[in-house]
Amino acid sequence: MARVYYAVLAQSPLGNGAAYIALLVVAYERYRSAWAISLVLLADLAPAMLLGPIFGAAADRWSRRNCLIVSDVVRGVAFLGIALVDSFGATVALALLAGAGTGLFNPASLAAVPSLVKPERLPAATALYGAITDLGFIVGPALAALLLLFGGPEVILYANAATFVVSGVILSRLPFGAAPPVEDESIPRPGLLREAREGLGIIAGMVGIRAVIVASGAMLLSAGLFNVAELPFATDELDAGNAGFGALTAIYGLGFVGGSLSGSRGGEAAVLKRRFLGGLALVGAGFIACGLAPDFAVAAPAFALAGVGNGLLLVYERLLIQTTVDDSVMARTFGVRDGLSAWAFCAAFVAGGGLVEALGVRTVLVAAGVGGLVVWAISSIALRHAWETRADNSVPAAD
Repeated sequence: MARVYYAVLAQSPLGNGAAYIALLVVAYERYRSAWAISLVLLADLAPAMLLGPIFGAAADRWSRRNCLIVSDVVRGVAFLGIALVDSFGATVALALLAGAGTGLFNPASLAAVPSLVKPERLPAATALYGAITDLGFIVGPALAALLLLFGGPEVILYANAATFVVSGVILSRLPFGAAPPVEDESIPRPGLLREAREGLGIIAGMVGIRAVIVASGAMLLSAGLFNVAELPFATDELDAGNAGFGALTAIYGLGFVGGSLSGSRGGEAAVLKRRFLGGLALVGAGFIACGLAPDFAVAAPAFALAGVGNGLLLVYERLLIQTTVDDSVMARTFGVRDGLSAWAFCAAFVAGGGLVEALGVRTVLVAAGVGGLVVWAISSIALRHAWETRADNSVPAAD
């Protein structure tokens, strides 16, 4: 069953990575302004920003498999619609719909992974999950570049819609991801919004997990600034051109995949915590090394280092949630995490351009790295006692 699930998972990120390029091309063709790209990217982030805890509550309330199927249907309809319409306004609305599907998919899928494998196989399963999704966003854009030579971006959008149809059909036949059991079915269950609020309260009471989620979100603010600065850094500072930018992006992505795969080692919660903190430190150091790199030859390993760190912090964050949070509130935890991450990326994308113009590319890269090391230092203090005893691994279930 797990092999089938991961085979399905592999084709969706590949389509998403290609469709990301096609969506930006379509948006720019329909509204000739840089705002077109900004609005489409914001539409993709907005649902998780505003509704992340609610998406998580839905995946804690109902079958996670069914939530995945619904998200596939929603995204399939959205990308098919984007390929068919001509209006820019409709394009943004459908991108918003696709973002809602993704907002539901992410917490439901990560909370469902433990039901696919035996507990001792969970680290390998989570590591593979991260590697597959990350690799899709490396290979997907390259596939989009190839397909654009033979047809318009609509072809890619149609193909991506088809991947969601295939995914939904196959997932409907797999027995996994059941809804978490209810302790007392005779007691009326509160509404979805109340369960989302209760989830926020439970997460706030989990000191270790709360610190991990905040640290991850803060680091993604630095990563967002890095994303904004890396194109002008490659083309202007290193004089490597668009090809050099593509190469550095691929190097970062491969490092990311390598960091994700290292999560297959697993370990006790205290070990996972230390590796998560190590990932934070590597990202910060990698960003600073990028900002100081005098040429492409030095920048390449710096990008790889930052990518490895990013993969480490992400996979060990996921494992900490999956192994220490009660199943009844796990999807809400991932939903809150996704919402905070979306806000961090949005803030970075909004502020990044102005900061690059005002301070310069290298200064922004170094500042992102320094910010990352500050996050690592504060998180090391906040987490110094977390999960060092067996009692720290005990998490209350949702009422």
